[in-house]
Amino acid sequence: MLINLVPDFLAVLDADDRHAAYLAYFDRHRALLHAYWDNYVLEPEGPHFEEVVRATVAADRSDLRALLASTDIVALAQLAEERVRTLLDIDVAYDIVLMVGVGAANAGELVVNGRGIAFVCLEHFTGITNPDTQGLGLDPELIPLWLAHEITHVVRYTSPTSRSSMRDLVTDASGYYSYWETGRQAALRELLINEGLAVHVSRAVSPGHATWEYFGFTRRQYARVREVEPVLHRAAAADFDRAALGLRLRYLSGGMSDDARTVERTILPERAGYFLGARMVEPALAARGFAWSVRASAHELAAVAEPVVERPRLTIVS
Repeated sequence: MLINLVPDFLAVLDADDRHAAYLAYFDRHRALLHAYWDNYVLEPEGPHFEEVVRATVAADRSDLRALLASTDIVALAQLAEERVRTLLDIDVAYDIVLMVGVGAANAGELVVNGRGIAFVCLEHFTGITNPDTQGLGLDPELIPLWLAHEITHVVRYTSPTSRSSMRDLVTDASGYYSYWETGRQAALRELLINEGLAVHVSRAVSPGHATWEYFGFTRRQYARVREVEPVLHRAAAADFDRAALGLRLRYLSGGMSDDARTVERTILPERAGYFLGARMVEPALAARGFAWSVRASAHELAAVAEPVVERPRLTIVS
């Protein structure tokens, strides 16, 4: 189901008391917005929550209004959903949410009461960076790319045919996805391939963008991660079967210090694990396709990727 929360948010901006209107908006959509704040922003209560709300409703939104006047956001979302549905042979219901966030993630995945949710926050897709909203200035044509990425996660977490350990963790948490708890409990191998699969689905669904955009990198970051790929692989491989939130943050999160991302005296680019994860799942995608791979367990994917041992070839020197 497509859920468009943007009109509700615009009504907040048009209210005489924007702060009170946002709190009422939050209450109307509490299950969804609480999960969004809890996973991507901060605990939605207390003085820090109030501070972010006040900044959000006071921000300049001329770029957002221009985006909505010039771009059919709903059509972009529907296009992405149709293509993903075909590619992944969808067998589970989920929601796509168009919303305005508070400057945190540009897109993300949630599971609430067992139902998956893929969302995009439009303040990041206006094509213009906005310091008031922390908007990234991404091209709106990237919306299908990011929705495809997040729907992939939703399928992996909730499909009845998924063998992913992420699905087990969500089920054990009464049908709730927590970035933080899955980061503590899921092995690094699972977390890396989870992102790698989503990268490849986004490329198949929304082709034609610069390669680095599928990873959320800049051109320079992409060049750097290719340079350090051997170091990246060695470092991560040593921890593939370990589970620790620090590993998720090191390889898959932005905002970490250089020290936290240093291995073998090399500072890894932020979110370098997206690139490594994409490398790790390439053999399975080539051999078994998208629908199978997105639902496969980490060990099934690794088994497909095991190199074939060949006999050494005789070299004849004349």
